[in-house]
Amino acid sequence: MLTREGKLEVTQSDRRIDTKSSSTAAIMCSLRAASYKDKRECYSGNDNVAYELVPVVFKFLIRTKLFRIFNRFSVPKGVYEYIIARTRYFDEAFSQALKERFDQIIIFGAGYDSRGLRFNELNKGTTVFELDSPITQQEKLKAYQSKKISIPRSLVLVPIDFNKERLEEKLDQAGFVAGKRTLFLLEGVTMYLSRDAVEGTFRLISGASGKGSMVVFDHIYGDVLRQENKYYGEKGMYKTVAKVGEKWTFALEQNETKSFLDKFGLQLKDDSDAKELEERYFRSSNGIIIGKINGTHAIVTATKT
Repeated sequence: MLTREGKLEVTQSDRRIDTKSSSTAAIMCSLRAASYKDKRECYSGNDNVAYELVPVVFKFLIRTKLFRIFNRFSVPKGVYEYIIARTRYFDEAFSQALKERFDQIIIFGAGYDSRGLRFNELNKGTTVFELDSPITQQEKLKAYQSKKISIPRSLVLVPIDFNKERLEEKLDQAGFVAGKRTLFLLEGVTMYLSRDAVEGTFRLISGASGKGSMVVFDHIYGDVLRQENKYYGEKGMYKTVAKVGEKWTFALEQNETKSFLDKFGLQLKDDSDAKELEERYFRSSNGIIIGKINGTHAIVTATKT
C-alpha cells in the first residue's frame, strides 16, 4: 500500500498473499456461509454466494449440531458473531450507496466478498471495483467459474501486486474516476497494514473522493496490538491470527478515530464497538441480547464533506 512518500510498502502479510491465497479470506467466507444456514434469530445471514463456494463437507457440517461444537473449539470467542454483525453493517452501507446511486464503490482487499453479485438488482449504474492480490482474486474467479456464477458488467476486478504496482495507476487503468461520489469499503484490511500504509491509503481516498463520498472500515484497538488481553475473546483471536500467518500491524487507540479521520478531511459519522454492534444486530424480538461479540474490533463510517 502507499506510504507517506507515495511509494508502495509491503508488510509481512502483503508478501504472504502475493504467494498464497489469503487464509483469512477463506475463513471469513466459511463463517458467512455458516450464517446463511443458521436458523437462529439474529444469526441468519443472506450470503448465499459464500454458501455456494464452500466445500460439500463443510455444507454438511454447518447443517448439523457439529458446527456449534466446531465453532466453540476452533473459532475464537465472539468471532462468528462479529463476522455476522460486520457483514450486515457493510451490506447496509453497500446497498444504501446503490439506492442513493453513488457513482462508484471500491472494495479494498475484497477476498470472497460477494456484494457486487448479491445486490446487483439494486444497481442502477454504480461501478463496483474489487481490489485484491492476483492470487486471491484468481482463486475467487476459479471458484465462480466452477459454480457457473456469472460476474455482472458493473463489477470490475482489479488484481494488484503490492510489491510492484501503484494503486492510483491500477485504479485509473480500471476506469475509476477521481472526484466522483464513491463508497470505499475496507473490511478486515487496516489491521494487516503498517500505519504509513493505512495513512497513505486514506490520503488517496480523501484526494480521490468527491463530496458526499463515504468510507467504511473496521480496525482493532491499540491494546489488542500490544496483547494486553482486555477484551472478550482477545487471547484466542490473537493466537488464530498468528497461526494463519497474517500478522496484525495497525491499530487505533480508544478515542483516536476522530483525530485520525480529521487529518484526511473525513467526518466521523459512526464508531461502533462490540457492545453497540450487539445492540444493533443481536437484540432479539424479546428485547434480549442473544449474541456476544468479540471485543477486539470496532467498525467506523466517515464521510467526505
